[in-house]
Amino acid sequence: MTDKEIIHELVEKILDMEHEIKTLQENRKEVLDEYKDKIDLKVFNAALKIARIKAKLAQTSDESLDEILDAVEDKICVGA
Repeated sequence: MTDKEIIHELVEKILDMEHEIKTLQENRKEVLDEYKDKIDLKVFNAALKIARIKAKLAQTSDESLDEILDAVEDKICVGA
């Protein structure tokens, strides 16, 4: 295989992946649109982000997370 053929193959694979990503993003939007009248999507998206963060911090103690989060929230005036 020549370098040009390898590059063409790589470009084709990247373009295919980008198309798949775009399709998945459109599918996600459609699914969320189905639920926009049933739940508050802004709150849902925030909860989903929080759940993902907590999953990443599974090895961290809840007390440590709560303590640091409280300090950060105090500084940025969350809820004020």
